[in-house]
Amino acid sequence: MKLIILDHYSQASEWAAKYIRNRIIQFNPGPEKYFTLGLPTGLPRDHPESYHSFMWNNFFKHIDIHPENTYILDGNAVDLQAECDAFEEKIKAAGGIELFVGGIGPDGHIAFNEPGSSLVSRTRVKTLAMDTILANARFFDGELTKVPTMALTVGVGTVMDAREVMILITGAHKAFALYKAIEEGVNHMWTVSAFQQHPRTVFVCDEDATLELKVKTVKYFKGLMLVHNKLVDPLYSIKEKETEKSQSSKKPYSD
Repeated sequence: MKLIILDHYSQASEWAAKYIRNRIIQFNPGPEKYFTLGLPTGLPRDHPESYHSFMWNNFFKHIDIHPENTYILDGNAVDLQAECDAFEEKIKAAGGIELFVGGIGPDGHIAFNEPGSSLVSRTRVKTLAMDTILANARFFDGELTKVPTMALTVGVGTVMDAREVMILITGAHKAFALYKAIEEGVNHMWTVSAFQQHPRTVFVCDEDATLELKVKTVKYFKGLMLVHNKLVDPLYSIKEKETEKSQSSKKPYSD
């Protein structure tokens, strides 16, 4: 488990972005080798607060990607459980998740795996906790009646099967959740704590999120930053990667 501690939110975001860039170039993804995991909440795709709208407006329309190369759960499917089961099958068919990137709520939930969720759960329909509904009310003019009460979500077990997991935790309001994730044991009431047991977990946080951690914990992980920064410096180049592949393919065969 790695804990990356940066001074500010912007620095944590930049470090995470650079890390993801390097991992994507290393993985060399293609049409059959990646998924985008969204968590729609039963809203129409064109609703401004749906995850489809969010992903397209904030990410997809800014990059070179074909719509058929994105995979987002359809919260408006006729059979929601069948939609979830099919999503699990698509992940298996693609060879699994290489890198899962997610955030957490102040109550330590990952994706929409609310407190009390099974730590071996798979993609499914999940009823949202009131804290989550209240947190999302800001997207619906503060009107609780407009906030969806159910969502489709990948399960904790689904994420645990990923070859690597990156969790972003920023802000003082998530400090207690980070404490539960790092310094206490695995607990289904704090589902993010499950990733203590994942062989390749990277927690990325800012200083504010460490307020509940022991001083020696923070000092220990900060002391490793010289090593961890080598994961993002230098930044890999797609062109350099393609050149390496081209040169390796030209090497003469030797016995």
